[in-house]
Amino acid sequence: MADLCRRNGLSDLFPETACDAGAVGFLLAALPRGQGPVLWVQDRVSAREAGVPYLTEMQSGVPLLRVQVGRAADVLQAMEDGLGCGALAAVVGEIWGDPPALSFTATKRLALRADSNALPCWLVRRAGAPNLSAARNRWRVTSAPSAAHPDDAKAPGAPRWHVGLFRSRQAKPGDWMVSYDRAAHCLDFSATSGDGALAEMGRAAGERAAG
Repeated sequence: MADLCRRNGLSDLFPETACDAGAVGFLLAALPRGQGPVLWVQDRVSAREAGVPYLTEMQSGVPLLRVQVGRAADVLQAMEDGLGCGALAAVVGEIWGDPPALSFTATKRLALRADSNALPCWLVRRAGAPNLSAARNRWRVTSAPSAAHPDDAKAPGAPRWHVGLFRSRQAKPGDWMVSYDRAAHCLDFSATSGDGALAEMGRAAGERAAG
């Protein structure tokens, strides 16, 4: 599953709550490193309500090109332009809500451009519904308490998230408690979550939209 997060193509990411920073933490952990800069585009509402990526987290070989624009249509255009640039390692966009510009056709354009240029592309959907999308993989992410620190019981250990893959063309949907090894830049999906509500909710919503 960790390999699935780093494959080329378009993926949707839904924070469980609109301003949950865990979704960005999970995404930063999934981005490729040592392969060039990452283009990160936000609409104005996402930047205002949820904040901007914390640049310190990008020190381990991931230069960040951050762009803030006013409208969802501008985010989509900037992402599409970025996917045509061979110097980038990945493209990320954040869009708030369900604006008309974010249609199935718009996601199809991103998916085709990401596939043709062999780049990972993530669309972070804050306060959005899981309606029709051309994304290969669709994720829900919720912040979770960190793992125990191996040397200090009072200190935070590895970051963790509840992660649900609720629709995929490449893998079986499921729920996991995912942790991150900073030293190895590796996501660990080995622990299956005992609560399947995240994936079940996403699958149901996706089925309603597809119908």
